[in-house]
Amino acid sequence: MSDSQAQDNTATAEGTLQALTARYQAALDHLAGAKPFAKARYISEFLEACRRLLAAPGGVEFLAGQAEAYDRAGVFYQTDWDRPEQLQAGLVPTTLAEGSQQTVTLECLSELRWLAIAHGEYHVPGLSKEQALHFLREVLALNLDYVFERQTEAMRARRLRGVQEMFRYLVQHIGYGNILEQVVEEVWRILKQRPIHLSHIIDMVTQLAVCVADPDMSVPAGAEQLVSALYGPSSGSRDDPGLDVYRERLAAMDTQTLHQEALSCARAMHDTGLVSSYHPVLLNFLLENGSDSLIAHALGLSSTGSDVLLSYRDLIHRLIEDGIFPETCQAVYGLATLLERGVLYEPAMAPNLWRLIVLPLHPQTEAELRLVFGDARPPRAHLIAGTLQMLGLPFGVGQGDNPTCQSARALSMWAYNDPDYLLQLLAWAARDREIIMHFEGQAISSRNLQAGLSDKLVHTDLDPISLIMVPHLDRIYIEMGRLSAGRGEDPHQWVNPEFHGWWVGHGFAIAVDVGSGGLENFDGFIRDFYASYHPFYNGNKPVIHPQPAGIAVTDSAGEFVGWHAITIIRVALDRDGDMRVYFYNPNNDKGQDWGCGVVVSTEGHGEFFGESSLPVAQFTSRLYIFHYDPLETGNTGMLEQAEVDAVAAMARESWAKER
Repeated sequence: MSDSQAQDNTATAEGTLQALTARYQAALDHLAGAKPFAKARYISEFLEACRRLLAAPGGVEFLAGQAEAYDRAGVFYQTDWDRPEQLQAGLVPTTLAEGSQQTVTLECLSELRWLAIAHGEYHVPGLSKEQALHFLREVLALNLDYVFERQTEAMRARRLRGVQEMFRYLVQHIGYGNILEQVVEEVWRILKQRPIHLSHIIDMVTQLAVCVADPDMSVPAGAEQLVSALYGPSSGSRDDPGLDVYRERLAAMDTQTLHQEALSCARAMHDTGLVSSYHPVLLNFLLENGSDSLIAHALGLSSTGSDVLLSYRDLIHRLIEDGIFPETCQAVYGLATLLERGVLYEPAMAPNLWRLIVLPLHPQTEAELRLVFGDARPPRAHLIAGTLQMLGLPFGVGQGDNPTCQSARALSMWAYNDPDYLLQLLAWAARDREIIMHFEGQAISSRNLQAGLSDKLVHTDLDPISLIMVPHLDRIYIEMGRLSAGRGEDPHQWVNPEFHGWWVGHGFAIAVDVGSGGLENFDGFIRDFYASYHPFYNGNKPVIHPQPAGIAVTDSAGEFVGWHAITIIRVALDRDGDMRVYFYNPNNDKGQDWGCGVVVSTEGHGEFFGESSLPVAQFTSRLYIFHYDPLETGNTGMLEQAEVDAVAAMARESWAKER
């Protein structure tokens, strides 16, 4: 994609909005001109036009300015929304979760009408601006999943992107108000998962900064630490002086003061997972002044990380010079965690990273990186920064608002288990716009394959590496599935080992019959999992390599949503003596309520950053496929029938109740 093509895409998006607004206006005219008894004939057409606008860039803003027009046209005529003074904020979550597309669209239009009333742009008799504002704040507090853009499988399956756009618009225009405490709790909860993609979290912390600066506002505990980590992590930056002034202050500091400055920045970064834009300024200043020991302090390195820094000094310096800037500040944390992992000691890693530094990028790769991350720094800087983050935080990879859990899982698995291979694939994708993989000896090129699950475009709420690689991986995964079709068994049996790597177990267990979708020998499936993974039943063997698995995702009511790809990382006792399965979930939010008492944990039970966990019985109750080594299983007869029955009961009260 050239620069001119990128401009064409922007023009196309604007043209699409223009076409959608024209369709909306025509539908509005039909609705407004109809007699009351005939309005029902035009409602569907009008709501479909609004639904499309909600999901389009700029569409929510357009509809927000149309509240009076569509209300007077009769969109709410003879519905529960016709008398806004009787509406209850407590009913909104149920409407959004269970309503039809038309009902959800009506709810969104109702919220935008409330916003117009709150801003004084539309007067409704009997309703004040204060009442409208109170109603909207209550709606925000009751719908935190949308406010915080929690991209669960349930939300993705219902394709509620327009709803999230609407909530984002509400927050921008009325603020967080009386939900500050929930905002702070949510930010800390997500940060403890150490995601790579943090744009929405940074937006929330920025909103918190405004609140912290307001002397009349009561700020919850933990808010100031978040704000200082981002906007003033050290003595020299405490008053958020601006990058130029901060650099002047650094030049005037003596060695001891610089040492304290480095320690403060590192402490704020490791405590929160947030990196201030002042941190790269400090790091580059120390680099220019030849202070390797202070660089180690600024990164918060242990003896392991410091040894790697000294061993690969020239490479690390070049990565900082070419990849770490205020615009890519989160890469500082990626570099620190990468060094702590010690992956540079693998023989191929340093040459791979040197190649990445000088790799000629395909024009389309450069255009995509510019389109998403801007022109302030060269595209290569974002590619290097993204690589540091993915290698440093392999469990922080998220699929964003894309149905590509398999590709995100693969990137995470390679970053964790085979980073050399990941960098080879990245070089092909970034330079050649092609990835070549093999399926049972047959070469598969991504270049000429049709788009896969991600359609023709991948939503851009991704890290730089995922943005470049996911479209290629998605196509190849779908093609491997096509080549496996017709074998009478689940294609994952053959696709997963070929796609992910040699370490994937060639034993394969599935809980459902492929043809009918009904449960098949579920008791045996449960016993096989325990005998393969539970240390008490498999001879106390640990999980050596991460293994792909599939879960039946359920919502908070325990209702089946769909199949989802995860990675089993380890099985171990937690501090309470309970055996838990620790796994990687490609969702941006890895802590979810799967209903019937199954709540996924991301902290407090021995999880490492980015891991999710469940007690082994609860995990098995949502499992539907897994791989294992058939030569290293335990005795399936050791597991007591009572445990088998308990797991089966949890499955049958949720996703398997009609199977």
